[in-house]
This record gives sequence, structure tokens and C-alpha cells, in this order.
Amino acid sequence: MIHDLHDVASLTSVSKRLGGRSILADFSIGVRAGEVTALLGPNGAGKTTCVSLLTGRIAPEAGEAMLFGLDPGRPAARRRLGVMLQSAGLPDVLTIAEAVTLQSGYYPDPRPLSETLALAGLTGLADRRCGALSGGQARRVHYALAICGRPDLLVLDEPTAAMDRASARMLWETVRALVDDGAAVLLTSHDLAEADTLADRIVVMDAGRIVADAAPAALRARAGGSVIRCRSHLQALEAMQLPAVREAVMEGAELRIVTANATATVRALLDVDKTLADLRVVDATLEDAIATLLNPHDERIAA
Repeated sequence: MIHDLHDVASLTSVSKRLGGRSILADFSIGVRAGEVTALLGPNGAGKTTCVSLLTGRIAPEAGEAMLFGLDPGRPAARRRLGVMLQSAGLPDVLTIAEAVTLQSGYYPDPRPLSETLALAGLTGLADRRCGALSGGQARRVHYALAICGRPDLLVLDEPTAAMDRASARMLWETVRALVDDGAAVLLTSHDLAEADTLADRIVVMDAGRIVADAAPAALRARAGGSVIRCRSHLQALEAMQLPAVREAVMEGAELRIVTANATATVRALLDVDKTLADLRVVDATLEDAIATLLNPHDERIAA
């Protein structure tokens, strides 16, 4: 199903200081309906502050934060929001069904309990107390609490942490179904495979600014075509002189090369280093692309 993409949440020329330090300055971003936006970047990049501003947990010092056209702190806006935080706790004495029912009561048109439990993969665990759950089960309860109110904006902070891959894939499928129905999703995750699988759009932040905003395929293309890993007597600076090389760095005892033409680079590498060992060539990943974006060129060429 195709939807008109429009901002359901936005920051416009926002500035925010925390602990006397500037986190965001003249920062702008929009989160659109019918789309998964992944917000990625290193620790300290400003991602958490950005999410907190968009969801009304904190207020900007300058600029404007909007949620469904309202101040994010307004109850009318927050009723259309579902949030799954990594650090949230659960009421140990309540059963899963009781916890979800309690949370559902805060929304004007919640999902039926059975639907919420099914979407979160919790149908068979409804009567289990939250204090007796494994880490992965607890994350599924957090997800159920986030989606029970039929949110128009769903914020997911490391949603599949502690989940096995089968449970994670099930969650991904339900997230995509929500997006197909027109919801907006804002995802923060250190699992780049998750971001690559789920996101329609990836926003990469570093030091309080946006360094990239594009589809995953477009970001991967920035990294070059392939990644070569090997053991070589060449240093990174020397490897940068090989044909088609875009990046070279020593990672422990291994030389890692990002290249736009793996065939040309490998041929030249074999010519200049007869002792070359452990050679592998793989397609560039989202991780490679983000590493390229976040590291200045002169820092990547380092022994």
C-alpha cells in the first residue's frame, strides 16, 4: 500500500544543551508517515536527545519541535505515539496480559488484547508474570506496550536486543505491516543488519549533525563496491595507491580495503605483495558505508 509521505514529527532549527554541553545546534529532521526512519551514529552523536525532543520528554532551548502538528508534550499528540525504550522496566507482579491491558487503557482506541499479544508473539505467555520473563520475552512485552494503542508514530530503541534471530525477524515483519498501514516508525539500533532490513531511510548522525540521509542501498553505494580483507606487508597508506581504492585501514593484523573495482585492486595487490595471505572479497555492507561516512579520509589511512 502506497501512502503520501508527510512529516508526523519534526525538529526545525533546534538547539539543546545538556550538562552545559551543546548536543544539538540548529538541527532539523522530519519523520514521515508510511516509512521506517533509522537514526544511526556513534554513542554521543545526539540520537537520544533527538528522540527525546521528538517525543516530548525534553524541550528545545531554541527552534521548534512538533508531533502531529502539536507541541510534543500535549496529551493529544502523545496519545498517537508508541515508544519502546531499551531502558524501560516492567511491573514484576503483573502478568503480561494485565500489563498490556493497563497500558491499553491510556489510549482512546486500543487494539484488542488478543491482537496485541499475537503481534508481539506473546499469545502463549499471557498469564506469565513479568518478573519471570527472559530478556527476549521482556523485549516482546515492551513491544506489545508500544503498539497496543495503534500508534501513528512508533519509536523503537534497540527493539530486538536480547531477542533470538527468529523472534527478531517476526518483530520486523509486524513493524513492516504497521508501516504498510501508514504508521511512521523511528528506529535506533546498533544492529546494522536490522537497520538495513527494516529501514526505508537511514539518517546518520555524528557530533550533533546529520552526515547522511538516504536509502540503505544509496548509503552502501557510497562505500564502494567491495571490501577486501587480507594479511599484507603493505601499510594502509601504500594500499591507497592501488587502483580504485576508496579507503584502506589496518584492523589489527589485517588490512581492510574498500574498493570500487575489486578485480583491478586484487590484481594490483597480488603484483605488489607476493606474500599476501588470507585474501577475502565481499560486497560492501551498511557498516562499511557508515564507517566511511564517520571517519575523515586522512584518519582512515593509518597504520
